[in-house]
Amino acid sequence: MCNKGRRQSPVNIEPDKLLFDPWLRDIQFDKHKVSGVLQNTGQSLVFRVEKDSKHQVNISGGPLSYRYQFEEIYFHYGMGDNRGSEHQIDHHTFPGEIQLYGFNKELYHNMTEAQHKSQGVVGISLMVQIGEPTNKELRLITSAFNKVMFRGSSYPIKHLPLSSLLPNTQQYLTYEGSTTHPGCWETAVWIIFNKPIYISKQEMYALRQLMQGSQLTPKAPLGNNARPVQPLHHRTVRTNINFNKQGTQVSSNCPDMYRNMHYTATQWPRDHSVRYRSTEDLSMLSPN
Repeated sequence: MCNKGRRQSPVNIEPDKLLFDPWLRDIQFDKHKVSGVLQNTGQSLVFRVEKDSKHQVNISGGPLSYRYQFEEIYFHYGMGDNRGSEHQIDHHTFPGEIQLYGFNKELYHNMTEAQHKSQGVVGISLMVQIGEPTNKELRLITSAFNKVMFRGSSYPIKHLPLSSLLPNTQQYLTYEGSTTHPGCWETAVWIIFNKPIYISKQEMYALRQLMQGSQLTPKAPLGNNARPVQPLHHRTVRTNINFNKQGTQVSSNCPDMYRNMHYTATQWPRDHSVRYRSTEDLSMLSPN
C-alpha cells in the first residue's frame, strides 16, 4: 500500500487550490487528561495512551461523521530548523510536526481493527515552530526527552491535558489520506490546524539528542524521520476559512495570490504577524 496507494500521506498543501467548505464544523476534543507511555521506538518518538484509562478522549466535529477515540501521538522533526514536518505548505516545511491519531470508536473496537477499515482513523496535525510563547502543557512530554534517549526506552507520562496541546484556533485544512507510518493505510481523515504550536530552542535541542539505536550502539539520531510527500492525485483539500470575507487589509510586505473564488495564499513576514484578505489569521499558510 505504501508504494501503490493513490491516497497516501503526507502531502504538500497548495494554498491556491484550497476549497472553502461552509459546512465544516468546529473540532471537538474532550477535556479529560490522559496518562500513557512515551517511547523511543528506534523509528519515531511515540506517546500511547493507557488502554484501561477511565476517561478516554473523544474527537468529533469538523469533517468527521463519527466520534474517534484518541490513541497515540507521533513526533516528526528535523535535525535542522529548515525541515522536519511531514506535511508541507506550498513546499515549505516546519521544524517539526506532532500527529495525534484516534480510531473510529462507533464502528470499530480498537485501532488495530480501525486502521484497515473505511473512515477508521483520524490524524490531527500540529505544526511545530521554535519560538515563544511555548506550550506549557507540552512540557509534560518535552521534560521527559532525556528519559527516552535510546531505542526501547520508555517513560510514563501522567495527566496530560490533550486538548491544551492544540493551538488556539478553530481554523483547519482537511483531506482524506493515509497513516504516514508503516502500513500506510488509506483510512485516515486528516485535519491540519492553521496555526503552529511553539517549543523552545532548548526543547528542540533535547529532542534532537534522541538516537535510533541502543545505548551501546546508538547509531544515528532519531530526527529527520519525516516520510516524503506523496502525490495528491486530484484529491480535494478543504478548509473552513472563508477567503471571500472582505473588510480586512493585506499587509504591504505580505505578497499574496488571490483567485476570485475561495482561494488565497500568503507569505509570513519575518515577525510572523500579518493581516489577510480574510478576517481569519492564515499563519499556517507560510512557515517562514
